[in-house]
This record gives sequence, structure tokens and C-alpha cells, in this order.
Amino acid sequence: MMQGDDIKKLIPQRHPMMMVDEFEATGEQSATTMLTIRSDNYFLLPSQELSETGLIEHIAQSASALAGYQALSREAKNPPVGLIGEIKHYTCHRRVRVGEVVHTTVNFGFTFGAATLTKGECRIDDELIAEADMKIFIQ
Repeated sequence: MMQGDDIKKLIPQRHPMMMVDEFEATGEQSATTMLTIRSDNYFLLPSQELSETGLIEHIAQSASALAGYQALSREAKNPPVGLIGEIKHYTCHRRVRVGEVVHTTVNFGFTFGAATLTKGECRIDDELIAEADMKIFIQ
């Protein structure tokens, strides 16, 4: 498991845009991440809830962390930069509030060139909060 400054080895984002607190690889093509929603989160709404854009960014950064983990295992010096190319089947079942901890699972599917199909699911305890399929372009 990686946390704190070690996460910076996996993703290029930095404060205030960093949306992953912990990372754990669960296989070659899958990982789980954790994010505690704090009152200084960049994507926080006035209602003290995380915006849907924030959840999407968290899923994308979770995928980026998995790509970074894969790159480091191949002895890369820096994490790769990724871009969201497409979001499909996004559903937000409810917004996340300050103080809640989001656990996200990302799975890489088919890869063609720089494009990787990714599925992400966000949960708080056993409650499904959000899910999305993304096409991520990893440089």
C-alpha cells in the first residue's frame, strides 16, 4: 500500500488537485484507492459535498495511479501523464460529504495504442456511490 508522499511517485497531480490518498494494487490490471473528503478539497461545493466532477477526477486519478504503478514496475523514472478521452455510463448515486472516505476500484480492460478502457466504482463502506467507464489516453 502507498500513501502520503509516496502517491506522488504514481500520479503527476499535486495539491490542490491531488485526489488520491492511498493506493493498493490488487492485480496487474486493477487497484483500489482511498480518498478522504476534506473541507479544503478543490472540488467541494458550498453544500460541503464533493461535486460530480470531483468524483470523475478521483476515478481518473485512480486509473492514473494504476498506470503509474505499472510504469514504476517497468522501472520508469516518472509517472505517465494521462488524459480522459471519453466518459461513458457515468452514474452518481449520491454525493459524498466532508469527512466521508471514498474507496474506489479501477480495472483496466482493453488497451489499443495509448488508449485504455477503464471501469471505476466508488463506494463508501458497501454503498455504491458512483461508477463510470472511461477511455484514458496514457502517454
